[in-house]
Amino acid sequence: MNNLNKSTPFISIVIPTYNRPEKLKECLESLTELEYPRDSYEVIVVDDGSKISLESVVENFENQIEITLLKQKNAGPATARNTGAKQAKGEFLAFTDDDCKPAPDWLNQIAACFAKKPDCLIGGKTINILSENPFSTASQELINYLYSYYNRDPEQATFFASNNIAISKQRFHEIGGFDTTYPRAAAEDREFCDRWLQYGNQMIYVPEVNVYHAHKLTLSSYWKQHFFYGRGAFCFHQVRAKRAHREIKVEPISFYFNLLKYPLSQPKVKPKLLLSALLFISQVAGVAGFFWERNYQTNN
Repeated sequence: MNNLNKSTPFISIVIPTYNRPEKLKECLESLTELEYPRDSYEVIVVDDGSKISLESVVENFENQIEITLLKQKNAGPATARNTGAKQAKGEFLAFTDDDCKPAPDWLNQIAACFAKKPDCLIGGKTINILSENPFSTASQELINYLYSYYNRDPEQATFFASNNIAISKQRFHEIGGFDTTYPRAAAEDREFCDRWLQYGNQMIYVPEVNVYHAHKLTLSSYWKQHFFYGRGAFCFHQVRAKRAHREIKVEPISFYFNLLKYPLSQPKVKPKLLLSALLFISQVAGVAGFFWERNYQTNN
């Protein structure tokens, strides 16, 4: 029987995955080490049309945790998260990705937040564990900067990445879940947060809610990642402008200038100049993706 008391509410962990069985295995192993009561959480893995069978990966954990594997045609992580949320039994949903490893106290920290504010969207901290990879480090530094910019007041946060968020299942469905017009992992989280706030809801940043991220990148994959972020950014601003009935508005020049300086101000971040250069490259790729998407939509 599901435990729905305030101290240990039943939480459904939703993980979209695509063609990464080894990463998924590592993620699931970390979930077996959660300190949260085993009868108070479930894991829902949503296979987003992988060409590689994931059944054997999931079956290996069936005797350790309550776990379900759902399959869908490839439609992107936004659709996969919605698919998982529809099947969830929990009072609350916790989202992470297959290349993440939640900390042992992850659900404990989430439950403690919901005990105080059950109707809030909770966002935690993501920690890069591939510090020797400059591209992975730069990508995480970009997220860190965005969190420092958009979440200056933790009680009035405005942006969370979707690999470490938790929300009431009822509230999630009330606002319609993730926008499934985003086929890639690019800006669907920004749109979700923005829509959540437009409904008058609160977002709380809780840095004690930790997941460890292991997304290995090369120069090529780093460029592609941020090019698609740029494409997603155009879609986000377009959707936001239509919803708010106003023209597309982007961040001021100071936002980008301070971004390039950000690694220089972080004492533990090295090599600082290389990371600043990589952040510059990320913005060039993002701008290229932004205008590519604009031209594509204009001509189609």
